Amino acid sequence: METNLVFEGVKFMGIGMGAVFLFLAVLIFFMGVMSKTVHKFFPEVKPNLGSSSKSVQSNNQEQEQKVVAAITAAIKHHRES
Repeated sequence: METNLVFEGVKFMGIGMGAVFLFLAVLIFFMGVMSKTVHKFFPEVKPNLGSSSKSVQSNNQEQEQKVVAAITAAIKHHRES
């Protein structure tokens, strides 16, 4: 019995790639269903843009300044050593 190894290799490659494609398609489908379900039962809270928006912006700016200071200190420490 003589078999064509190239044909067998292509056949196994097609089966393997098909299985991976099917798995990823099912994974993407169920992740979409899960995302819609989670957003339905746990909606994202929208921030109130009333008078407290200025205090939120100042807190964000303070946080950004702290992050920049920490990164600057880390770079300075790294260059010294």
